[in-house]
Amino acid sequence: MRIYPAIDLMSGKAVRLYKGKKESVKVYGDPVEIAKDFAKLLDKIHVVDLDGAFEGKPKNLDVVRRIIEETGLRVQVGGGFRDYESIAKAYSIGVENVIIGTKAFDLEFLEKVTQDFEGITVSLDARGGRIAVKGWLEESSISVEEAYEMLRKYVNRFIYTAIEKDGTLTGIEKIERFWDREEFIYAGGVSSVEDVLKLKEIGFSGAIVGKALYEEKISLEEILEVL
Repeated sequence: MRIYPAIDLMSGKAVRLYKGKKESVKVYGDPVEIAKDFAKLLDKIHVVDLDGAFEGKPKNLDVVRRIIEETGLRVQVGGGFRDYESIAKAYSIGVENVIIGTKAFDLEFLEKVTQDFEGITVSLDARGGRIAVKGWLEESSISVEEAYEMLRKYVNRFIYTAIEKDGTLTGIEKIERFWDREEFIYAGGVSSVEDVLKLKEIGFSGAIVGKALYEEKISLEEILEVL
């Protein structure tokens, strides 16, 4: 099982939100320096462009490029990738996986980008079992399972995000396996080694860990040692 430390970007800084709410922002510093620390232990991280998620177009790709160039880390990035050009730009700066949320439900668009780019990843962002879109500001009527069934013919790589748990440090959401994809990653509330082991047991291929690392509730060394 893989661990992906998370860096959330807002106005060029590393931040965390509580349940994805913009007004709950806490700044943690220079994302490139934080990435350098992660690079000592791992070779891949998870980056979210929060400005992009709220505005519908990536705003921090220059920071992502610097992370890649200055640390050598492999990067998966999401946040506002709702047009072809933005996705192409991310791949041109060396991103390994572009993560699509809102726009994944435009199946014509999804088919096109999955044909043209390797490693497209879909984030199933869930609140109360339903998919949330547009920076998690709007809820759809589609259940997570329905969304997965709809999208699995195009994509091999998914992230399941438990919005109500994101940035809360309250532990993971209870979930039963409904997927048959090799790469299915969990995000939201991971705050202990026990959480990571539970996710492994359920069958997740990876876990995204953010706030718990910044608030020193858990260390990367600890998790990696257990795994």
